[in-house]
Amino acid sequence: MSAQSIALLTLSLTAAAALTASRFVTHAGAVPAAGANVAGVNRSTVASGAITPVDVLGTAVVEASAAIAMGAAIETTNTGKAVTKTTGATVARALQAAAADGDLIEVLLIAN
Repeated sequence: MSAQSIALLTLSLTAAAALTASRFVTHAGAVPAAGANVAGVNRSTVASGAITPVDVLGTAVVEASAAIAMGAAIETTNTGKAVTKTTGATVARALQAAAADGDLIEVLLIAN
């Protein structure tokens, strides 16, 4: 999968917990609940208390938790990975397909 992104706005957040790169993160700098609203996608793996860059507008590279079709609406899992939307908040749209858990795909971030 491609590892490109076009971040139009990246904010610095203080990690409220250990965070993994290429996963969704909340406005409070925490790992989100499944289906929750998010600030964007974290760029760095960091320990709690560290400052981390989070892409909040534009496209970002995110880790999938399962197969995702190109064009699908995306929500977050409770680990911050992307999953096809079922009942949660739409946080992104898949610009690429994911074949399996762990694939990195480019998504268009949706402010929420």
